[in-house]
Amino acid sequence: MAKDYDLVILGGGTGGYVAAIRAAQLGLKTAIVEKGKLGGTCLHKGCIPSKALLRSAEVFTVAKKSEEFGIMTGEVELDFLKVQERKNKIVDQLYRGVQHLMKQGKIDIYEGIGRILGPSIFSPIPGTISVEMNDGSENEMLLPKNVIIATGSRPRTLPGLEIDGQFILTSDEALQLEQVPQSIIIVGGGVIGIEWASMLCDFGVDVTVIEYADRIIPTEDYEVSKEMQRLLMKKGVKIITGAKVLPETFSKSETVSISAEINGETKEFLAEKILVSVGRAANVEGIGIENTEISVDKGFIKTNSYYQTKESHIYAIGDCIGGLQLAHVASHEGITAVEHIKGENPAPIDYSLISKCIYSSPEAASVGYTEADAKEKGFEIKIGKFPFKAIGKALVYGESDGFVKIIADKATNDILGVHMIGPHVTDMISEAGLARVLDATPWEVAKTIHPHPTLSEAIGEAALAVDGLALHL
Repeated sequence: MAKDYDLVILGGGTGGYVAAIRAAQLGLKTAIVEKGKLGGTCLHKGCIPSKALLRSAEVFTVAKKSEEFGIMTGEVELDFLKVQERKNKIVDQLYRGVQHLMKQGKIDIYEGIGRILGPSIFSPIPGTISVEMNDGSENEMLLPKNVIIATGSRPRTLPGLEIDGQFILTSDEALQLEQVPQSIIIVGGGVIGIEWASMLCDFGVDVTVIEYADRIIPTEDYEVSKEMQRLLMKKGVKIITGAKVLPETFSKSETVSISAEINGETKEFLAEKILVSVGRAANVEGIGIENTEISVDKGFIKTNSYYQTKESHIYAIGDCIGGLQLAHVASHEGITAVEHIKGENPAPIDYSLISKCIYSSPEAASVGYTEADAKEKGFEIKIGKFPFKAIGKALVYGESDGFVKIIADKATNDILGVHMIGPHVTDMISEAGLARVLDATPWEVAKTIHPHPTLSEAIGEAALAVDGLALHL
């Protein structure tokens, strides 16, 4: 028998389950259809497990240089199975937490693949959901007044480099490694590739990054990108930019070989494994979009600023619509969509106010316009920059590389962008995010008294530096 709902969400990842919680808060009878585990990519194959591994890599690095802090540990050894065990415990704990939240909100969960049906005996408009149950039982039919597509994404692959889980990996397979390889080639120097490069290098792996663009993390501010490359190379990562990988040259025996074209010349690279990290593709196939008027452009679902598709009762959020493919973005897109469904008149999200983080070592974080973006948009700018080497807490931590950079509009004094690279900057960027939301000026940030000694003093000093008033430089 068909079941009626106010809202059915296809996908129980970070965007989907947060949308479900908000819907339950607003009194909507809600269901989630999820073919895997609640929490989706972020919890099981992305944000959380990768950060758990990065933390272990960080501890391993600190332990190896503990004598600098007066702590004699003897020879430090890596037990990667225990590293993975710790990661899995964290994921399991958070997974149980999400399950609890669903029960608390009285949100129904259907374990299977949900497909949108066209007009039928159930409804004169597209939107009925047929759920192919994982347990093989008869399909469930759901009759929602509204639908949110939150099906997420998967790692992109390169034609000719078929993922086999042994020699050629994506981040999905890399998270399941039982031991670290001796060497690895990472194809792609974006955020995910750089996090893996940093982590594996810290675990003692010989890492080579091959990036097609002229610099790594090319969407970040140029100075941050340049500093990240310098610091990664300083600790042993080999980075090749402006290089086009040639999949047809791939070969394998006990190791792998692949060539890349660099400045018109072909160079061969050898390693134990290859990690392909060239972005993520939306999961839009096999969910019944062809039964609707929904538009798909370049593999992503098209929506308006409230995440409505061409079918006004069907919304889409998160990685499947492109844009900033970040967990916190998906969550807030989901909240906005639900509030629009409920008639709460939410404000559209301003993506220039969203903070982005890279959890490598060093960390990087940013919000707002890069220097190049600001100039391209016609702003006359002024810049303040302050290094962590002049911050006492950074020296105490033993991590004094990096800086904070603030870009402001000369005409209005409003902060246009903030860019950081260095210790714990992913935990510091929210101050800059709030400054952007409030249209704060460097003067206002500088007037915020930052406690001493803290790493956040670098933000206050960079704000002063915008007008040439930094105190400790």
